[in-house]
Amino acid sequence: MSYSVSYDVGLASVITERLERGLTRVETFPTEDEALNRAFRLLDEGGHHAISVRDGSGNTLSGVLLQLKLGFSSE
Repeated sequence: MSYSVSYDVGLASVITERLERGLTRVETFPTEDEALNRAFRLLDEGGHHAISVRDGSGNTLSGVLLQLKLGFSSE
């Protein structure tokens, strides 16, 4: 099963505007660990928004739940 990480590469605030400008990037990884490591690095950098991880079944992990899974503090 493959996993994808999607994230914004700019600061556009409207989803359709991001898609029209091509500011959303999607990267594919063969394992969950690789996808989660990439998501962790993106969150740690702090310059990207709307980061999500999706598995081949369409299950998506994003927002606070993604941060908690990756070990970020909820405080």
